[in-house]
Amino acid sequence: MRIASLFPLLAVALFGAGCSSHDTRPIPLPPKVDVPRFMGDWYVIAHIPSRPEREAFDAVESYALQADGRIQTTFTYRKGSFQSPQKSMHPVGRVEKHGNGAVWGMQFIWPIQAEYLIAWLDEGYTQTIVARSKRDYVWYMARTPQVSEADYQQAVARIQAMGYDTGKLRRVPQSVR
Repeated sequence: MRIASLFPLLAVALFGAGCSSHDTRPIPLPPKVDVPRFMGDWYVIAHIPSRPEREAFDAVESYALQADGRIQTTFTYRKGSFQSPQKSMHPVGRVEKHGNGAVWGMQFIWPIQAEYLIAWLDEGYTQTIVARSKRDYVWYMARTPQVSEADYQQAVARIQAMGYDTGKLRRVPQSVR
């Protein structure tokens, strides 16, 4: 089997298949995302996870803007428990020309680039929802490992309004820091 023919299979393994919603409305985006301000650590509070994230504990997504405009991303987590060793993934993001900073391409393996939409961002850049048009994955993240129950329920309502099946939403266990 040729290497080039393995890429579609790898993409399915990494990002799943057949789990998208039938909702075809565009995902809402904030009018503008200040990309440098968005950089830093984001704790994953809840998600509809991709395969590697399904049993994530202490999940944190960290972004660092590089001189060439790319975004070095480090996703760290523990698989299955707080005692598990820390694992990490290192995709590279790229802000697309359209979308005013809210539309990114995230590359885990060349040449496959996954859609990454900053669908909601609070004014203080302390909470965000990252989505995909396929409505297969979503991430609700915050600058702190814990959020209030009211904030969590508001995020769930936003995610549902975007057309996601919130029954698939998983709250990510986070250590109290």
